[in-house]
Amino acid sequence: MSKLKQIKERNLKSQRVFDYFEEIASIPHGSGNTKQISDYLVDFAKKKGLEYYQDKSNNVILIKEATKGYETAEPIILQGHMDMVCEKESGCDIDFEREGLSLYVEEDFLKAKGTTLGGDDGIAVAYALALLESTELSHPRLEVVITVDEEIGMLGAASIDLSMLKGHKMLNIDSDEEGHFLTSCAGGMTVETFLPVSWQRREGRSVFIRVSGLAGGHSGMEIDKEHGNANLVMGRVLKHLSDRLEIGIEALAGGLKDNAIPRECEAKLLVPKEQVQECLAGVEELGALLKKEFFSSDPKIRIEAVAGEDHEVEVLSPSCTTKIIFYLRNVPDGVQHMSRALPGLVETSLNTGIMRLTKEGLKVTASVRSSVSSRKEDLRDRLAFLAEFLGGEISVSGDYPAWEYQSDSELRNTISSVYRELFGKEPIFEAIHAGLECGILSAKIENLDCVSFGPNNYDIHTPKERLSISSTENVWELLVEFLKRCKK
Repeated sequence: MSKLKQIKERNLKSQRVFDYFEEIASIPHGSGNTKQISDYLVDFAKKKGLEYYQDKSNNVILIKEATKGYETAEPIILQGHMDMVCEKESGCDIDFEREGLSLYVEEDFLKAKGTTLGGDDGIAVAYALALLESTELSHPRLEVVITVDEEIGMLGAASIDLSMLKGHKMLNIDSDEEGHFLTSCAGGMTVETFLPVSWQRREGRSVFIRVSGLAGGHSGMEIDKEHGNANLVMGRVLKHLSDRLEIGIEALAGGLKDNAIPRECEAKLLVPKEQVQECLAGVEELGALLKKEFFSSDPKIRIEAVAGEDHEVEVLSPSCTTKIIFYLRNVPDGVQHMSRALPGLVETSLNTGIMRLTKEGLKVTASVRSSVSSRKEDLRDRLAFLAEFLGGEISVSGDYPAWEYQSDSELRNTISSVYRELFGKEPIFEAIHAGLECGILSAKIENLDCVSFGPNNYDIHTPKERLSISSTENVWELLVEFLKRCKK
């Protein structure tokens, strides 16, 4: 029996959407861990007698033929991705590789205890399954495309074969503000920087430093909010301390996903015993200063330092310590350019998402985005030049194109009319800085007419993620009525 009793009691038309969402949430489906959820979708198709395709990447395509009276209508492609960003609160012991999420309802919101919810983009999958299951709804041929690893570079969209599709109109259900319909998006890439390091043995006392309490957020949707990046805040802490005392870096790690603004970062330093108090005081001093700086964007920021044991241990050599600090203080991050054509839209940005210090070197993974391809390449070159200057190198993966605006769109006109009639207000059409798979898929389907939308889903890519129940109902009604109108 469903644990979401509070939703069942509301007698929603979209009840089956929530039923399927709950099933999806019970299956581990983080990026790179999609075999189980992919097989679940194939099993669904087999049980419902649907045509299906599953490739070696775990992408799945499900096809349902048109209902009576819609046999000659143009097929509609429904598209979303099955993977989610797996972020959790400190102290949450979930194993995302093996365990499902713990869902609960709070007022109008569906949430997950201590973790991201996966509404991005599990809700698209749930909508699709509810539509495919129904024997009562009227619709043209439905071609459901569910990709993998969207959150780590749109890898599924890049590899998927769409030759079996007949449709040229696509609804991408991967947006998070009801009534806002997206018509173009930025392109992007993942850039990994590697800086080799050397180590030496030293004696002293360990000091553990932790940056936490930052708001984080989706690096495409919230990069313009100027939320603090925990990795770069740590760089500032290290520079502040290195200017005042002798430090050695034992360990350094921050961030979990390249496209999630890092909320936490931890460092373990080795400090001469006689300078430990000075180190603790320095952290407290900078913490108070940053509390004032971030009072608006990150009021809960915390920088803590705790002294550990005396020991002899390997730390980064002085030259490598300087190199790492120099990198963290000079690497581009955040908004680089705002659009001049569309006021308020971020054009180019970078998020320094993941940082890990290993025995071999420092690895930093960043998400680069831009709606102008030359500026995307320029930002990559800046990262390469900085890495080379410090004796390192970069590698690029998940490079995807921007989705360009189409001035003439029959699909946009139809969904505008339906939305206006259902809800009595004008839809908003806009561009977005976050990446969507529409750009890659548009290159694979000739003359693809596409729009992206979805229900209200807040604080995605963070453990505060929450999906509006009433908005999910509204978007279900929009989908059902839209498909009903697609008879010609």
